[in-house]
Amino acid sequence: MNKPNLHNAEFLRSAVKESDFPQDPLPQIVFAGKSNVGKSSVINKLLNRKNFARVSAQPGKTIHINYFTIDKKMYLVDLPGYGYARVSKAEQQRWGALMETYFAMDLLTLGIQIVDIRHKPTRDDMTMAEWFRASGKPWVIIANKLDKIKKSQLEGNIAEIRQTLLLPEEVPVIPFSAEKGFGREEVLDLIFAHVCGKEEA
Repeated sequence: MNKPNLHNAEFLRSAVKESDFPQDPLPQIVFAGKSNVGKSSVINKLLNRKNFARVSAQPGKTIHINYFTIDKKMYLVDLPGYGYARVSKAEQQRWGALMETYFAMDLLTLGIQIVDIRHKPTRDDMTMAEWFRASGKPWVIIANKLDKIKKSQLEGNIAEIRQTLLLPEEVPVIPFSAEKGFGREEVLDLIFAHVCGKEEA
């Protein structure tokens, strides 16, 4: 199968319950990250679009899963941001229930978890990593904001991310800059390998 054309990207729907999730055989590439980690910016950079995934002025305010179709060959699934301090207990529970429902349905093809390369992953990052690990599906870590650290910090920060998230060896950590585009090709190659491979299988 040819690689999906990233220019043919359109918003499909916001899902708030099980019946909203597309359940056809198209691969689902799932993005997760803390509310302020730059998830929308990463998605926009991968698609080379300015404001495709909306960057919310109020992080953590909406609990739904956004679906985008890419060239009618795959779904890009944007999970709601987590770890926003001012979210109520009830909202946190709704987030947890929605995640549980999504992961239980076994729709995931490849998970992409975005963390901040400058800081040790948070407890919420660890919880999200646990969701991906438990799914048994391939997943990858994007360590965003690479442009904000010194080269000398890179190796140590990556090691800390691996250690804190208890990453299995096969889970890559890709240094990334949504600002500068560093790491973009590597992430796209991984996505295409899973999308094209799945269709042929």
